[in-house]
Amino acid sequence: MESDSDIDTNKIDEAALALLFLTTHTDRGTLRAWKGIDWEVMNRLYEKGYIYDPKGKAKSVVITDEGEKISEELFNKLFSK
Repeated sequence: MESDSDIDTNKIDEAALALLFLTTHTDRGTLRAWKGIDWEVMNRLYEKGYIYDPKGKAKSVVITDEGEKISEELFNKLFSK
């Protein structure tokens, strides 16, 4: 495996955000996604403004409006035929 300094965390974050799109659901008018992704990645997505603070007991995280738009774009870019 490459060293940590050779890993592009932005690419990891993009893939994670695209995968969050797979698990989106609306709960009382709020778009949410299951948060079964590495905590470091989730924290970076939070710092970038794509999701709200993932800390807490909830099994899902709220996606921001920007995160919703970008997650769908990335999903289509990375996983569509």
